[in-house]
Amino acid sequence: MIVTTEADGVVTLRMDRPAKKNALTKTMYAELTDALIKAQANDATRAVIIAASGDDFCAGNDIMDFAQGLPELRAAADLEDLPVFRFLKALTFFDKPLIAAVQGQAVGVGVTLLLHCDLVAASEDARLSLPFLKLGLVPEAGSTLLLPQRIGHQRAFAWMALGEVIGAAEARELGLINRVVARDALDAAAAEMARRVAALPPNAVRQTKGFLRDREALWQVVRAEGEVFRELLFSPEAQAAFMAFMSK
Repeated sequence: MIVTTEADGVVTLRMDRPAKKNALTKTMYAELTDALIKAQANDATRAVIIAASGDDFCAGNDIMDFAQGLPELRAAADLEDLPVFRFLKALTFFDKPLIAAVQGQAVGVGVTLLLHCDLVAASEDARLSLPFLKLGLVPEAGSTLLLPQRIGHQRAFAWMALGEVIGAAEARELGLINRVVARDALDAAAAEMARRVAALPPNAVRQTKGFLRDREALWQVVRAEGEVFRELLFSPEAQAAFMAFMSK
């Protein structure tokens, strides 16, 4: 479900589940985690691209897979025992350039993971949404820290609370995306960004990325969000929202 390719020091991790809009399963989280850990440990890897097959980047969590994992989520003594949080930790502490190539719909974690990326290219038809509050949940992946830092409190709250869908042009104006290109130019745009950063002295790049973000502080926010997310997930409001979603 995650197709990995490598060329000239750039590893591409492509979510390859287009029939399900690349909704993430526990298996996909585990594959992404393993790939990020491997890329970080390999000196030959200078940059990583996260991309997707089909019309959409990522529709968030696969709801059926997520529902099947609820007993495990509820019973986990430590969130880091869960595939999704192992992925979020690998994402948080990844110290090499991370580039995303986004097309079509990006929902939930399909958006929040972009806040961890250093460069983002998007196609003109990209549409970003954060439905967490509508589902009775809090956002995750450290987005309650990262998003206000990027776009300010009022814009971040409006996006999260009012159910707005943000298009590629607006996302670029907000500083969430670096480049907006035609769909057929997306992979090339992301690859060109990756090649440029891969050509830089790697230690200088890693050190600079480390200064730009306090990873330990961010991880504490990710964990805190996760604990509240888990608590709210079993609330009557969230359960009703999920039942309504699954009945559609």
